[in-house]
Amino acid sequence: MNLTLYHGSENIVRTPQYGKGSRNNDYGRGFYCTEEIELAKEWACSRDADGYANIYQLETDDLRILHLNDGKYNILNWLALLAENRTYWEKNTVSEDAKKYLKKNFLIDLTGYDIIIGYRANDSYFSFAQSFAANALSLRQLSEAMRLGKLGEQIVLKSQKAFSQIHFTDAQKADRETYFSRKMERDREARRAYRKQIRNQTNTNDLFMLDIMREGIKDGDARLFL
Repeated sequence: MNLTLYHGSENIVRTPQYGKGSRNNDYGRGFYCTEEIELAKEWACSRDADGYANIYQLETDDLRILHLNDGKYNILNWLALLAENRTYWEKNTVSEDAKKYLKKNFLIDLTGYDIIIGYRANDSYFSFAQSFAANALSLRQLSEAMRLGKLGEQIVLKSQKAFSQIHFTDAQKADRETYFSRKMERDREARRAYRKQIRNQTNTNDLFMLDIMREGIKDGDARLFL
C-alpha cells in the first residue's frame, strides 16, 4: 500500500536522512510525518516562521508497523515511551516513581519496527502526561483530554528499510500568518479540554497513577482500556 505523508519543516527536505534528528523526540530518533497536510503546515510554522509541508510517497507493504492507537495498546504504553525518550520529567517523588514504573511495566521494545504510529506529544499534551504522572489527573480524564484536543497522529520512520522506501514528490509553502495562529489555537483548544477534565468529578472507578502503582497493575489489564 502507498501512503501519502507530509513532513512540516522550515526547509524543503528532498531526501530524509536515516540516523538524523533528536533522540529525545517522542519515539526517539526518526523522521516524523503526518497524513494531514494542514497539520504538517502547523508543524512547519511552529517557531512563527514560514515553512513547507514536504510531500512524500511511502510504500508500506513489507514494512513492520507498530500502531499505538489500534486497540492492542493502552495510553500507558505511550506514556512509557515518553518517559524513555523525553529528557524533561517533573522532579517530585510520585512523578519519578511513576516514570520508573511505566518504563518497567509498559515500555514497548521498538526493535524491529520500521514505522511507529501514535499520538504526538506537543507541549500541552506533555504537560497533561506530567499531571497524570504526578497523580493530579485520572487515567480517564487524561484519555478524554487526548481525544477532545484533536491532537492527531504522527507517523515515524525508524529503520533504514523505511527510509529507502520514502520518496519526495513536492512541497507546499506554509505561511506563518495562517499556520502559526492555527497551531496556537490548537494548543488553546487542548488546554481548554484539559481544564474541562480537571473540573469533571472523578468517580470511584477512576484510576490514578498511585492506584496503578499500589495495586501493581500491569500491561494488558482490562481497566486500562478506556
